[in-house]
Amino acid sequence: MTAVDGLDLRARLARRHADLLVQGGTVLMPSGPERIDVTCVAGRIVALGDLRGTWSADTVLDATGLHVLPGVIDSQVHFREPGLTHKENLEAGTRGAVLGGVTGIFEMPNTSPLTLTPADLQAKLDSASGRAWCDYAFYIGGSAVNAERLAELENLPGCAGVKVFMGSSFGDLLADDTEVLRRILRHGRRRMAVHTEDEARLRERKALVEASGDVRQHHVWRDVESALMATQRIVRLAAETGRRLHVLHVSSAEEIAFLAGHKRRVTVEVTPHHLSMHAPECYERLGSLAQMNPPVREQRHQNALWQGIRDGVVDVIGSDHAPHTLVEKSKPYPQSPSGMTGVQTLLPLMLGHVNAGRLSLQCLVDLTSAGPARIFGIEGKGRIALGYDADFSIVDLRARRTIRKDWIASVSGWTPYEGLSVTGWPIHTIVRGHVAVRDEALAQASPQGQPLAFLDVNLRSP
Repeated sequence: MTAVDGLDLRARLARRHADLLVQGGTVLMPSGPERIDVTCVAGRIVALGDLRGTWSADTVLDATGLHVLPGVIDSQVHFREPGLTHKENLEAGTRGAVLGGVTGIFEMPNTSPLTLTPADLQAKLDSASGRAWCDYAFYIGGSAVNAERLAELENLPGCAGVKVFMGSSFGDLLADDTEVLRRILRHGRRRMAVHTEDEARLRERKALVEASGDVRQHHVWRDVESALMATQRIVRLAAETGRRLHVLHVSSAEEIAFLAGHKRRVTVEVTPHHLSMHAPECYERLGSLAQMNPPVREQRHQNALWQGIRDGVVDVIGSDHAPHTLVEKSKPYPQSPSGMTGVQTLLPLMLGHVNAGRLSLQCLVDLTSAGPARIFGIEGKGRIALGYDADFSIVDLRARRTIRKDWIASVSGWTPYEGLSVTGWPIHTIVRGHVAVRDEALAQASPQGQPLAFLDVNLRSP
């Protein structure tokens, strides 16, 4: 699809000629599934309904037997660029995203250099231009060195907001001091994302695993108390300052129970790996390939996360895609780094859970499309409706596939789900009317991703 100016757009609408016509699918509308057609002009949805014989199009996509979902938004990925591109980069990461049915991503600030300044953010936007297969935004890191500038920084174009690491980070990006956290919270109005592990407790307890070298102790070292302490502290500080929070990769039953009482201002993310793996089995089977921060915990915690989804405590599912090379992951524990691939397997895994009856397809849409758009205020995303961006994740709920590492686009080239069979698979991925993936393969010669836009960026601190 090419750009359309205002005059040509009016002419196309008058002639009922679209850039893209998606026919015959079951479309997940805000009110539920409907068997309708969708037409798209200049990247937006312009007509819905039985459009056979009434619209023509440059591209017609037959979705018979398939479900047309609003484009999946993965609001937590680490694409490692700049500085760590031997693990991942923006091109490969976003290529994996669209192959997995993801149409938009938020990328994290723990790169080299860290994303702390306008120049850091602009460098990432420049790197993504012409190389990103899906739409994108980048977090600014909240830090002691930029706290007083965050109200300005969070309003820059292409900024997903402020991300704070209370633990599991380094240098200027680590923000574990209470007064620093207050400074960060006071400067800005957008919802702030936070990694909640108590750094002091993690340091105190590291000796537990340094002697044993046993990755099966990862969730013992980084225990529930380290996560709960940090979550309780940041929620209390956010209440003092009137700031909205987004707590990332919640991993424990205790956190879910606590956060259920603070939902007016606090939103919650869980990940596919915490929903799909449990200790000790995952460590016995995968070793450090299952090593993440916060860690995969015992079955009772996974059960609580699923109950949190059913109870509406959970707002978003994000992958926390954070790859390292196999050479790095094979280092003796605890020198082995925490992180795994995930953006490309997010939707297949969750469709597998839909087919297993753990959640409905409509609930999945809310957690991966409508939910991210709503809580982060993403313009034009998150639902299939007139005037919205033509972002679609088109899936076959009956397709049975086996996840293989040779399907994974990541530079790191591996997946902890190697050999896992799932029912439900992304078939076509459409980003603003561009068919990025057709019949499970890249369908266009060059990436067409653009920066995401946010409704809150015009807010200014007093």
